[in-house]
Amino acid sequence: MIEQKVKQTLKKIKLNKKEKIIVALSGGKDSAVTAYLLKKLGYNIEGIHINLGIGKYSEDCLKAIKSLCKELNIKLHVYNLKKETGKSIVTFFEKNTKKISNCTICGVFKKWILNREARKLKADRIATGHHRDDELQTFLINIFKGSPNLNSNFKPMLDKKGPKFIIKIKPLFFVSEEEIKRYTKKLKLPTVKEICPYRKETYRVETRKLFEQLSEREKENIMKNFLELSKKIKKDKSKMNYCEFCGEPSRNKICKKCELMKI
Repeated sequence: MIEQKVKQTLKKIKLNKKEKIIVALSGGKDSAVTAYLLKKLGYNIEGIHINLGIGKYSEDCLKAIKSLCKELNIKLHVYNLKKETGKSIVTFFEKNTKKISNCTICGVFKKWILNREARKLKADRIATGHHRDDELQTFLINIFKGSPNLNSNFKPMLDKKGPKFIIKIKPLFFVSEEEIKRYTKKLKLPTVKEICPYRKETYRVETRKLFEQLSEREKENIMKNFLELSKKIKKDKSKMNYCEFCGEPSRNKICKKCELMKI
């Protein structure tokens, strides 16, 4: 069932097997299943992992990823945040005085690193492990935070935003988290079950609790409704800028990553 859903999704976004795909590997089940299925279905993939420097947690994640890549026979690229910037992500968390959530800070760095490194590796696409439940939660969170326009990207492949932007794809877009759990257990894929010790995103936690109370049929209905709603949301057609400091894609003169580097 899960393999069929992924096949249909990849067919829908017209993914070419000759394209070079960089899979963002976190160490968790979602990205592991993404890499496994893309490899099994014959796509040209390599993995990338961002070592954030979160002590034993990061060490365990890297260990699981190395084991996975060896098992799948795929090349792994590792970006060490502390080695590249002089600071681990924990330093940014501890010095943050702007009340930005840890998850937001982490997300900013990951997006910046993934896009730049994938471009350096001459990738055509970046594949992430976001699944159906992630996407449904994000849709609601965007509404709660007053940014419904962001939901125009509620789809398995994001739009091209400029020449320096590597398009992201989400092969598990229509797959539930429960399906991924069962599939991971069945295949005995090497993963880290622990969650990040610095995860404190209240919106995400509360929204996840809400969805846990819903039946599978209700989630499927919500998915269909959100897909229809996303088509009616006005897309952001503003011109993509490039950061004055790093030259990476940015909505403003200075990208969020470079702003955080000042912390």
